[in-house]
Amino acid sequence: MWILSQLSTIHLLWAAMVFCQYEDYDFEDEYDEEPDHQQPYYINFNPNTQAEVPRFPFPVECARECFCPPAFPLSMYCDHRKLKTIPNIPRHVQQLYLQNNDIEAVPGGPFTNVTFLREINLSHNKIKFHMIDRGVFAKLSNLVQLHLQHNELEEFPFPLPSSLERLLLGFNKISRLSGNALEGLPNITMLDLCNNFLDDSVLKGKPFSNMKNLMQLNLCNNKLQTMPPDLPLSLMYLSLENNSISYIPENYFNRLPKIIALRMSHNNLQNIPRNTFNLPNLLELNLGHNKLKQVFYIPRSLQHLYIEDNDIEMINVTLMCPSIDPMNTNQLTYIRVDQNKLTIPISQYAFFCFPHIRTIYYGEQNVNVNKSTQLRTPVFRRFLTPEEYDEAEDDHETHDHETEEDHEAEGNYFHPYF
Repeated sequence: MWILSQLSTIHLLWAAMVFCQYEDYDFEDEYDEEPDHQQPYYINFNPNTQAEVPRFPFPVECARECFCPPAFPLSMYCDHRKLKTIPNIPRHVQQLYLQNNDIEAVPGGPFTNVTFLREINLSHNKIKFHMIDRGVFAKLSNLVQLHLQHNELEEFPFPLPSSLERLLLGFNKISRLSGNALEGLPNITMLDLCNNFLDDSVLKGKPFSNMKNLMQLNLCNNKLQTMPPDLPLSLMYLSLENNSISYIPENYFNRLPKIIALRMSHNNLQNIPRNTFNLPNLLELNLGHNKLKQVFYIPRSLQHLYIEDNDIEMINVTLMCPSIDPMNTNQLTYIRVDQNKLTIPISQYAFFCFPHIRTIYYGEQNVNVNKSTQLRTPVFRRFLTPEEYDEAEDDHETHDHETEEDHEAEGNYFHPYF
């Protein structure tokens, strides 16, 4: 009887310990732990925020060579991993990052049944045109952004899906554009072809004329000698730096009234027809490092003018501003005129024509052949009201100490996300 009593007591103590164990267990601790990335897990997506993704739960898989962060379940990161081939891509992936690898080919296999891809980054690889399976990109009907810059492409990659909006092909070896390469791309808004081998013969077929939504075109660092023909009316940003363009046809920009920024530094421009840049929306004009001998008409909308490193001996303000309209003043705030042949500062009349001017950067002038000189005022700064100072305190803070390299760092061509 005593033995049975002891056993009952032990049983009760054991039951109490087990109960207390569950009583103190915090079930939330289980969900605070990192998930096991080796096993697929499931996520329910809000159909209101992920319209392209099925409304039913699906397994979020990941290629073993890559990383799929739980916080971004639609993205797969395979960059900087010395990959030579493209891994298989799970069906749900929308953003695929494969930049900075040793990939040489783009076969169709890894992209089988990948219907939700919206962005592919294959920049900084070793891809050649003939190593891209024909149609591998064209079947991706939701693709809006494709990065192929810094590869070894000799030709424009085509066909491409009509959904594409941004295409980056800079720093390749592209010297050819097939006649229909750019057809069927009605939604392209940004096309980057900088740092390739394009010349005038490639553009004779007017490849950009039907791109009705194109807003930004980068053609810097190519082999162009003339302005690209028949650019679309929609264009807002045009980059043509580092070519060999020697003239701009009269009325060339009449069909491009939406241009906001034009960059044509490092060309061979000598004379600019007076009203060439009579554009209602132009904010930035860069004609530095050319062979200009005189200035030209400045549209009232222009804010930043770069004409450094030319052969200008005098700034004729009357050419820049033939009339003053108090009700519609010029918006110019910054002029860069260093490395010209100026011997005197800009006339004081300029401040009546351009009442918003804050800075004129004179720098050094090339008056003598073997020696540069400096005007008495290398940098002019207009006194700002307190309100103007607050607005401009972050702009051009230390022009007195800027070097040529500092100015070049302002950007050789439009950033792809301009």
